[in-house]
Amino acid sequence: MDLKEKIEKVVDKVKSDKNFKDKLMKDPVNALEDVLGVDLPNEQIDKIIDGVKAKITKDKAEDLMENVGEKLSGIFKK
Repeated sequence: MDLKEKIEKVVDKVKSDKNFKDKLMKDPVNALEDVLGVDLPNEQIDKIIDGVKAKITKDKAEDLMENVGEKLSGIFKK
């Protein structure tokens, strides 16, 4: 599994499991190792954590822009 696949797997778990999200915030290393099923070197853990943060931030921004777009289109249809 490459780094991108690991990040996607963790992001999916964060989105689907609130308990995992809480665990990830409290103890990211153990949370990642649990979901990925492997013991990873710290340098790889750090890259995955950074990737997960970036992906979640990007997804939130896209959701926000989509909501704004829907509201704006509603305004201009009137």
